[in-house]
Amino acid sequence: MSDRRGSDAVKTARLSIFPLPGALLFPRMHLPLHIFEPRYRAMVSDAMARDRRIGMIQPRPRDTGADKAGRKDGPPLFEIGCVGKIGEFEASEDGRYNLVLEGVALFRVVRELDVTTPFRQIEAELLPLAEEPEMLSLSRRSLLETESRAFADAQGYAVDWDAVTRLDDEALVNGIAQIAPFDVAAKQALLESPDIEDRAELIIQLMQFFGRHDGEDSVTLQ
Repeated sequence: MSDRRGSDAVKTARLSIFPLPGALLFPRMHLPLHIFEPRYRAMVSDAMARDRRIGMIQPRPRDTGADKAGRKDGPPLFEIGCVGKIGEFEASEDGRYNLVLEGVALFRVVRELDVTTPFRQIEAELLPLAEEPEMLSLSRRSLLETESRAFADAQGYAVDWDAVTRLDDEALVNGIAQIAPFDVAAKQALLESPDIEDRAELIIQLMQFFGRHDGEDSVTLQ
């Protein structure tokens, strides 16, 4: 992943991670989660007692081989994820949690930690975040909206387009990246795109590809 986010001093953090395929979180975006597995309920309880932060990251498919972030009792991880801070929080009587994560910053895995907790933890490098949302060129924004309408119509999605047109560029691009039904590798490529223009272009390409492959329920990026 190339890095165009500035030259701020490197910051590291210890993060509890939630490896979840297909679930992306971007800085300044939100991700609702329903937590029911005991180990992740423990993770949420621990986060609430500390700094309310969780690292969202996708696991690699097991057949891609191990990497520095893999371990015997869990699948290897992609290198880039996003720190989320627990905002809305609701505990049910049966011990489950409903919560909304607020994206704080992207991170790069430095190493996985040897821990006794039931959930995994890593040392992570926090990547700098621009203070203001990124913007698209007018032509890219127009093409993205056009392709999004065609994509939604083809898939039978009901979309409030008036609300969509009011979104700023960053919220539009990252919102599509989070909810679009692309495969794990495609989702990761979107997360690792160096800037919003590149991410929007990749979304456009994926939606165009998807539109030519009727009957499939996900897009695979080779």
